[in-house]
Amino acid sequence: MTHSPDDARRTTGDSPDYAALFEKTPGLYLVLDTSFVIVAANDAYCAATMTVRADIVGRPLFQVFPDNPGDSSADGVQNLRASLLKVLKTRAPDRMAIQKYDIERRGIGGFETRYWSPFNIPILGPDGYVKWIIHTVEDVTELAVERDRHNELRETLRTQARG
Repeated sequence: MTHSPDDARRTTGDSPDYAALFEKTPGLYLVLDTSFVIVAANDAYCAATMTVRADIVGRPLFQVFPDNPGDSSADGVQNLRASLLKVLKTRAPDRMAIQKYDIERRGIGGFETRYWSPFNIPILGPDGYVKWIIHTVEDVTELAVERDRHNELRETLRTQARG
C-alpha cells in the first residue's frame, strides 16, 4: 500500500515545511531568479562555500561569488553565466564540465582554490518560461587536485624517460 503526502498530513495534521526541508537537504543547492539573484541557499551550500544565508540571499550571484582577482586565467563567472543563459534560452537543464571556481575566504581574506561539478536546472512557471534556476554543485576539489598530481607525475616520468 502506498501513501501520499495527503495521507501524511491527515495523520500528522501538519503540512510539510518545504523551506525547512530544503535548507536541510544534504546536496549543495542555490536557487536563483532569472536575473541571477540568489533567492535561497541550503545549509550544505553555505557550509561548502563559506557563506552565511542571510548575507547572500537577495544579492546578485556574481557579486557574492566573483572570479578570483589574483588568478588572471579565472573563467568561472564567464562559464557559469553562459550556462545560466543557456538554461534560460533552452528551458532545459545544463550540466557543466568540472569548473575551477575559487571561493573567497570571508573574514580571513584571499581565495581558496576549489573545483566544482555544476548542474543548472530550470523551474518553469505556469507560462512555460523559466521562473527559477536551481544551481547545484558537487565539490570535486580533492579529485581534481589528485588528477593534476597524477598528470604532473606522468609528465615528469615522460620527461625523464626521454632525457
